[in-house]
Amino acid sequence: MVAAEFTSGDIGSKEMRSFWLQVLHGRWFMVFASMLILSVSGATYMFGLYSTDVKTSLGYDQTTLNLLSFFKDVGGNVGILAGLVNEVTAPWVVLLIGSVMNFFGYFMIWLAITGRTSKPRVWQMCLYICMGANSQTFSNTVVVVSCVKNFPSSRGSVLGLLKGLVGLSGAIMTQLYHAFYGDNSKALVLLIAWLPVAVSIVFLPIIRLIKIIRQPNELRIFYNLLYITLGLAGFLMALIIMMHKLSFSRICYIGSASVVLILLFLPIVVVIIEEIKLWRTKIKVVDEPIQLKVVAENSAPAESVPNATPQTQQKHNSCFQTVFKPPVRGEDYTILQALFSIDMLILFIAAICGIGSTLTAIDNLGQIGDSLGYPTDSISTFISLVSIWNYLGRVASGFSSEILLKKYKFPRPLMLTLVLLLSCVGHLLIAYGVPNSLYVSSVIIGFCFGAQWPLIFAIISELFGLKYYATLINFGGAASPIGAYILNVKVAGNLYDAEALKQLKALGKTREAGQDLTCVGVECYNLAFIIIAAVTLFGTLVSFILVIRTRKFYQSDIYKKFSEGAEAAEADFAGGIVGVDTSRSSKEAQGPEADLDSKK
Repeated sequence: MVAAEFTSGDIGSKEMRSFWLQVLHGRWFMVFASMLILSVSGATYMFGLYSTDVKTSLGYDQTTLNLLSFFKDVGGNVGILAGLVNEVTAPWVVLLIGSVMNFFGYFMIWLAITGRTSKPRVWQMCLYICMGANSQTFSNTVVVVSCVKNFPSSRGSVLGLLKGLVGLSGAIMTQLYHAFYGDNSKALVLLIAWLPVAVSIVFLPIIRLIKIIRQPNELRIFYNLLYITLGLAGFLMALIIMMHKLSFSRICYIGSASVVLILLFLPIVVVIIEEIKLWRTKIKVVDEPIQLKVVAENSAPAESVPNATPQTQQKHNSCFQTVFKPPVRGEDYTILQALFSIDMLILFIAAICGIGSTLTAIDNLGQIGDSLGYPTDSISTFISLVSIWNYLGRVASGFSSEILLKKYKFPRPLMLTLVLLLSCVGHLLIAYGVPNSLYVSSVIIGFCFGAQWPLIFAIISELFGLKYYATLINFGGAASPIGAYILNVKVAGNLYDAEALKQLKALGKTREAGQDLTCVGVECYNLAFIIIAAVTLFGTLVSFILVIRTRKFYQSDIYKKFSEGAEAAEADFAGGIVGVDTSRSSKEAQGPEADLDSKK
């Protein structure tokens, strides 16, 4: 038997080649590739590391720098184009477009701040950073949507794991940057320009929709992947503490980056173990041909089910005629039905207040540290802490909300409300400049910023379905730059510059042309973050309205159609009938529902 040969190590070259093809084409290797792509796709969270170089090299004031930050947030969060492209093209096309945009945008910024080109105008810099940041919506959209559709009954865990790595990517990229370029902060922009592109190009054909019978115990596998990423986060946290206490040499940076790379590639072990289990099951089925007849006989009704379903014969009305006639919560909304729904409006306002406020704090963290007199190495520590706790917030909200929802019917909107309430504490600590409180506030802000994303993306998938998920999650993400523009540019930036001019005037000086404005003291951000805390509290109250509106929905079994399919798959596994489904090609074109219908 081939299975015995496999276990004994005497497997032939043909079988070995077949096994590795199964690994490369499997869902779990796609998850691994997705993890690597997203682990280097968080450049928007590293703005604080090179913002000072941009400010001093180009002679910007704080309002101009915050305007640049706003366009970075617009690009990084408004992914409507990426969502629409993902609806009509293959995933590899979306990844390729994002790669081109990433390299062009950040490479032009690097040329500008290193003086290799003439000083660009402000609108040109805004365009460059917007384009570079917008590339991340392409990689994020195609990876997240593909994985959620491939694992629909574990979407909270999928979102927590993948979005967590996006949050952790800032710390990962920082370690790689020190290993490649030492302490040359301008070279960080060059690393951001080429590294995400290289990783995306390598895995271009891997990211795709894979419609197969789902495995039992998928959540256990995601937990194994989570443990590895938690180990990576713990190692990075230890590195941050050591870098704060000790002076690292170039060799130390190279050594630490090597360990980071090993931990990044460690999930491939989990992938291979799972594929070996699937391989053995398939070999068992091949050795028992009588079971193949059962699957072939069951495949015929599956072909006839779509024709016998009355819903497939409903007349196609114009999307504009059904805008205000949405289906029940949990079914597939059209794009317009979702955008014009009250639930989406409430969620959008809560995201403007919550994500916009925490993003403002993150973008200004470098200047906040400078104004309060923290040393440069401490400011770097704050930014790394934000990245680590951003990751922990994402995985904690993703996995815990999944567990609480399935076991206790605890609604995700209520968890979102609690996260927004917690972030108010971080804003008030910044506002009043409590000594050494910036360490605590950076942890709170990072955690709350990260925790909001999996919750918002999961809520959208649960309320409005998965059919147009790619477009709808990017509409939800568009709330972030709106909030950032209001709170970052109009509130924090203007109040900072006003206080800086007041301090300059008190010294009997006037601002010279091209001189950057620097403010010192608690007063620089005091009023701004009191306003931001008040806005966040308003978002908390708005979010609670969604909790009330959806309480009955979350008390029901919202994953019923997916759980029934998973139970049927588990029964198939128990019977040894796995991966030999002659009707798979037809069900691939119809989505997860086809798996369920064929089993009914």
